Parts: sequence; structure tokens; C-alpha cells
Amino acid sequence: MNVNVYINNFESYLKIEKGLSENSIQAYLSDVRKLTDFAESIHKPTIVTITHDDLKLFIGELFDLGLAARSQSRVISGVKQFFQFLVLEDAIKIDPSELLDTPKIGRKLPEVLTLEEIDTLIAAIDLSKSEGHRNKAILETLYSCGLRVSELVELKFSSIFFPEKFMRVIGKGNKERLIPLSKTVEKEIKLYKENYRSQIDIVKGYEDYVFLNRRGKSLTRVMIFTIIKDLANTVGLKKNVSPHTFRHSFATHLFENGANLRAIQEMLGHESILTTEIYTHIGQGAQRDAILNCHPRNKK
Repeated sequence: MNVNVYINNFESYLKIEKGLSENSIQAYLSDVRKLTDFAESIHKPTIVTITHDDLKLFIGELFDLGLAARSQSRVISGVKQFFQFLVLEDAIKIDPSELLDTPKIGRKLPEVLTLEEIDTLIAAIDLSKSEGHRNKAILETLYSCGLRVSELVELKFSSIFFPEKFMRVIGKGNKERLIPLSKTVEKEIKLYKENYRSQIDIVKGYEDYVFLNRRGKSLTRVMIFTIIKDLANTVGLKKNVSPHTFRHSFATHLFENGANLRAIQEMLGHESILTTEIYTHIGQGAQRDAILNCHPRNKK
């Protein structure tokens, strides 16, 4: 069978059977085309005759091209998916990629703000402007509740229970979690409601959304990102700050102050505690610095 037929069938498989997005499909097809180009360069009659040793040479070529470990890993993942598909189609009997190792990727620690940096950002908000109280409530909610930006823009008043002091959040996979409501967040949301929402005409259908723009519709993730970037520039903060930075900071500060890792996992809505464990590495770095700064052998 012509290699293009295999690739076309693979594309249909990814779309219909796997239900992948168009971007993911195109990424996989790009990986397979890299492999077909390599097969031609080593004079293989067809892609289905590629062996495990050939694939090791292919990975070596990716390394020689200067691809980062993360990029190499993504290409290998696409190639593995392709060979698994060929086995399903009975085009090959043995998957040559089955025992293929992927490059080890060092886990990048997320950017984290100190409490002082968060306070500085919040203090820089101009409360004389109509959107000032809204922006302050946004930052307090992101930090104090550890929300994803998508959860923030979808937050509704019907999900905030002020007397009971908690909010209900629908996270990834449509999973629900309950988050304690701090006095600060409660105060700032109420101030925002009095000083901003009362001054705008709310579009029908958006009455329940907490955070609105001046046109009476819910804010977008890009708008939240812009608000935070502008504040970071105003105070001259050199760190790469985004809405997610507040979520990372929230989790890190909880861990540093003795919160149980399982409780942090539930607050963040992580499916696996392995995802949450990254904050132990960040926290241990802070603990190490504190110990070294206090140690008599390190005092000047």
C-alpha cells in the first residue's frame, strides 16, 4: 500500500476513532512525515519495513538537528501512535516503536510570586477607576482560591455561598470542587458588586456571571491576562506573570505554611497527586534558603 494511503487512513483514525482536535491531528501527521522523509533517506522501500534499530537512528537524527528533549518526545509520541495504528490495521505484525525510549524531560518549576509581590500588584490597582474594584476582586479571587483563569471567567454568583463561606467550582473534566471563601475575597467581591456592577448595564443572560466587562458581558481569559500583565509592568515586576502564576503561588504558600498535600490537591482540582507534588519541590527550595540564611556557618 502507498505510504500516503497509510497516512490518510491514520488521519481518519485520529479524527473519527480518537476524536482529536485538528491541531493535534496535524501535529501527529507532521511527525509521521518526518519519519517518512527519514525512511527515504536510508533507502527503506516503505515505512512499514522500518525496524526498532532504524527508529533509534531516527531519534539520533532528531537530536543532531538540535531539537529540544520536549520536542523530540512529542515527535516520538506521534510516531508511536502511527505504528500502533498500523498494528490495528494489520499492516504490520510487530510494533517497532514499542520499546522505544523517549528523552527524559526535566520538569520545569512554575514561576511563583512572594506574598509581598502579590500585595504590591494589588496595591498598584487604581481604585479611583470604575474597574479598579473589579480588578482587585479578580486578583484576590485568583490568589486566595487558586482558580484556573477558565474557572474564574465562568464563576457565577449562584455558586458562591457567602453565609457558608465557600464557593463551588466546575473544573477540568466537569469535576466539581468546593473552595473555602476567605474574608478578603468576600469583602472584595461585595465591594466590586457595589462599586462596579451597579454602574453597568448587564446584558441578558450574563446576570449570574461574577466578573463582567464594561459592556455587561463576562470577561475573557485574554482580558484577565492583560489586566495582570499591565499591573506587572506598572510595578516593574520582572517575573513572567500570568493568571496561572497566582494559582501556583496559592499552592506554594499553602505548602510552605504546612498545608497537607492531599488537601492542596483537592483545592486545586488535580486528578493525580503527582501533579500536586511539584509544589513540594518549590517549597523545599524556600525551606532550604531559610535554613541556609539562618545557619551560623552561612552568616557573615
